[in-house]
Amino acid sequence: MNRSPSIILVAAFLFVAALISSVVALSLLVPGTPLDRMWELNRPAYVAFKALGRVSGPLFLMLGLCTAATGFGLLRGRRWAWWLAIGLFAVNGLGDIVGLAIDGNLVRSAAGVSIAGVFLYLLLRRLPAR
Repeated sequence: MNRSPSIILVAAFLFVAALISSVVALSLLVPGTPLDRMWELNRPAYVAFKALGRVSGPLFLMLGLCTAATGFGLLRGRRWAWWLAIGLFAVNGLGDIVGLAIDGNLVRSAAGVSIAGVFLYLLLRRLPAR
């Protein structure tokens, strides 16, 4: 698998996702910091994550590590990273579909499914060599 512009774009997105997940994890693990202000943008998410208890912070930390590792693996042409990226974007897209059924927010769900679909297209349009 080569480092095509598509793979570089997907990896860059995964690095941004890793950064965001890590910041969310930090804000959940260490409350009372200036990071708490970010939850003003999505209060229902904060309430939902707090309802999960102490497990939500470490889960976001693991997500950040997973997305970072996947980004590095893609840039190094690792097949496992390609498969993991496919899985991450597929689960993300399915989650947005489930979210539509739960909260009925068509705009958010359509945007999420569309974004996941674009990244799946970029990954699948040229399958890696065996």
